Amino acid sequence: MSKAPIFLLSLLLAGVPLRAQISSPPAATPAVAPALPQAQTPTPAQTPTPAAGQSNQQGSPQVNEPVTTLQVQVNEVNLIFTVTDKHGKFITGLKRENFGLLDDGRPPLAVLRFTQQTNLPLRVGIMLDTSSSIRQRFQFEQDSAIEFLLQILHLNDRAFVEGFDIETDVAQDFTNNVDLLNQGIRKLRPGGGTALFDALYKTCKDEMLPLQETGAVRRALILVSDGDDNYSRVQESDAIKMCQRADTIVYTISTNISPSKDKGDDVLKAISDATGGQAFYPVKLEDVAIGFRNIEEELRSQYHLVYRPADLKMDGSFRTIYLQANDPRYKVRAQKGYFSPRPPQ
Repeated sequence: MSKAPIFLLSLLLAGVPLRAQISSPPAATPAVAPALPQAQTPTPAQTPTPAAGQSNQQGSPQVNEPVTTLQVQVNEVNLIFTVTDKHGKFITGLKRENFGLLDDGRPPLAVLRFTQQTNLPLRVGIMLDTSSSIRQRFQFEQDSAIEFLLQILHLNDRAFVEGFDIETDVAQDFTNNVDLLNQGIRKLRPGGGTALFDALYKTCKDEMLPLQETGAVRRALILVSDGDDNYSRVQESDAIKMCQRADTIVYTISTNISPSKDKGDDVLKAISDATGGQAFYPVKLEDVAIGFRNIEEELRSQYHLVYRPADLKMDGSFRTIYLQANDPRYKVRAQKGYFSPRPPQ
């Protein structure tokens, strides 16, 4: 992938495509590229049949279709991402021409929309590790989660809370009522082994994947755990793939406050990196709340990019995403890829 050119996301004005310059990944030689083609409204003959549960009126521009985080809808990809500097400060105010993109190793056919998103409705799940290994830390998890929900939930947001050990316990399903969420968190009790991968897989499959929305939303899970797993039947890779299928970003907060990171911390980082989230490592137990506050800030400081990928095959295969800022001082955090839709059965 590192040798492939990256299209700058050039602005299309007055129906005339601007000349696109090409930036390359490190150690690649810049190349001259043709102008980014203008987005066109598909005709009925060109528009594939939508997947089950999606509507598509003939002749309607695809950019008006309802979208969710990184959901492939007909032949469009919706990508939500975050930009930070080397100190982790969020960078806002950037334009589409400040980024380069490869989808499955190829530049996109067209960029349909690029906006900075601060108020997309949230669909958030709080997953609290209730295994025996975190018993002494559990009250801090509960208190921090409740404070997070009090701060972040707006009118159009919804959240659910869940505990997990060897099984999952959805103490409160999706709601905007903070009192009900509070009661659900307080009902959870620690005890038992840890089936982290099973819990993540099942939560994305049962809670996030079935969501049907009429507009753009941001789906995120906040996983509070020490990252240790001693009971799961599914593999870590299976859990990550299900998160990607459900278009869900996973943020992880480690409850391991020892001076050095262990295997569980590496697991939490792998999950968050693959889904476009971030792992937080509090240095003392009381700092768990800081991790929640950082996540709150990030969820309101993101960008939304809609583009049409080249050579999209409706075969359910995994397609990689390579997105970078042209300014080397900035780091882009985005999901590593997505699964293309399958043809209707």
